[in-house]
Amino acid sequence: MSKKRFAWRLVLLLAGVLLAYQLWVFAHVWWWIDHNPSSSAFMEERLDVMQQDDPDAQLHQQWVPYSAISGNLKRAVMAGEDAKFLDHDGFDWEGIQAAWEKDLKKGKVVAGGSTISQQLAKNLFLSGRRTPWRKLEEATITVMMEHMMSKHRIFEIYLNVIEWGNGVFGAEAAAQHYFHEPASALTASQAAWLAAIVPNPRYYDDHRQGRAVSRKTNILLRRMGFVEAPR
Repeated sequence: MSKKRFAWRLVLLLAGVLLAYQLWVFAHVWWWIDHNPSSSAFMEERLDVMQQDDPDAQLHQQWVPYSAISGNLKRAVMAGEDAKFLDHDGFDWEGIQAAWEKDLKKGKVVAGGSTISQQLAKNLFLSGRRTPWRKLEEATITVMMEHMMSKHRIFEIYLNVIEWGNGVFGAEAAAQHYFHEPASALTASQAAWLAAIVPNPRYYDDHRQGRAVSRKTNILLRRMGFVEAPR
């Protein structure tokens, strides 16, 4: 077999693998339009890490419908993570540009800019490693979800699967873990605090008091009144 022919076969094989993966992702997104995910790639990754230290370690997560999550938490999370969620198509281009400029100024990655849809795409399907491939795949999955799911459904899944502490995932588990309350009963201040720790939940699980989180909580409390969550 000539080198040229072998190279073409290799290209076709890689293209076939990529297409099969995209179809696998598409099938999952389609299924999750009206079925709840039982887990996510990030949850499975965290459980593997936790069980290296403790083989009996388990995650804490309980799915609850969107209607059983406090409106305070919905507004607080949107205020903290993606205030333009209802208006964009999955990408906040102004936020991405601002984050890029901030990273250039600092000379390293210090700012995010990811929307709720992008975060959900990453959590459901991808590893935590930062690679150009991962960002491209994250964008592809984000486009799929935005075209196939309603904003209401994207946000419902997001609130049920994001990490909120050491082995704590989803709004219900977070509300029980920190406040011994159901997610439906969270007050504005409790919701703002939970939203404030989303970027670094494991750290704040062990360091629940501090000026930084208190300051951000107060900022989110002020912003919540200007945010409307999906109904």
